[in-house]
Amino acid sequence: MPSGAPADHAATVIIGEQVRPGCEAAFLSWQHELNSAAARYPGFIAAHVDPPTPGRAQWSTIYRFDSIPNLRAWINSATRQDSLAVGRRYLEGLPTQQIVTGDAAPPDTLVTTVVTHRVPPEQVAEFLDWQERLRSAESSFPGFRGSEIFRPVAGVQDEWTVLYRYETAADLDRWLTSAQRQRLLDQGKRFSDFRLRTIDDSFGSWFVFDENGTREQPPSRVRTSIAVWVGLYPTVVLLTLAMTPERFPLWLGMLIGNLLSSFVMTYVTMPLYVNPLLGRWLQPSAESSGVRGALLIAAVMACWTVLFWLLTAVLWHLG
Repeated sequence: MPSGAPADHAATVIIGEQVRPGCEAAFLSWQHELNSAAARYPGFIAAHVDPPTPGRAQWSTIYRFDSIPNLRAWINSATRQDSLAVGRRYLEGLPTQQIVTGDAAPPDTLVTTVVTHRVPPEQVAEFLDWQERLRSAESSFPGFRGSEIFRPVAGVQDEWTVLYRYETAADLDRWLTSAQRQRLLDQGKRFSDFRLRTIDDSFGSWFVFDENGTREQPPSRVRTSIAVWVGLYPTVVLLTLAMTPERFPLWLGMLIGNLLSSFVMTYVTMPLYVNPLLGRWLQPSAESSGVRGALLIAAVMACWTVLFWLLTAVLWHLG
């Protein structure tokens, strides 16, 4: 469970893994079991798994803990080490791992590139000066939304980690392939031993369940559609009833009603009604069958149906 620690003490680890062809389903099942085990450790905030994208061949697993010590306890735990011994059958090569501290979980609608460097202690000042020149140059590119640099974490990670955030993948590619960046890379050749990975975390804002504001793995499309239906039905009916006395023509009523329902769904229905009600069903544990959630949905929709039947056919006859 989330501990409620201050965000600036939080720690995020991003693990990249190359999955053997044909082992994707088995890997995902194993990874979800591992994430469920992580959730039982002190300081756990969230975990999610990102599949490969056209610009990234690896799967990414992101863990978020409230502090470096709690993250270290999970990373080095016997539970995780024993599970990794089992999961290696699904992987090719060694995984990559980057740890960042502070409020630096990948943002909800941005594309983030994670770059790690090994820097000798005597070259730190020169490295930081070179990074500042990179940051100054990239800040002039369209879509740039900020960058952060993180020092090595003693006992956990020896590399320096740099995060670059852009609005879209196209914006990021424009910077990564630019002549300006290439010139700066040439100037920093002594720091050319680095790894670069891109994380696209661009799902919407209707399904956020963590009380600290951390986004989790998005629900399946089927469950997403059903959840939207659970929220949309009462929203549309109540707005229609509220607008009925105005006697708008159909085309105008639909125009206004759709606009209002979009705002109500985003700011009221989904965060205050659907997500608290169906959070466990939308983000089931490995042991959950989903039957309880399905029964809950059936009961809730039956109640709405009876209520609106009474309102529109018994208490208030719409004509």
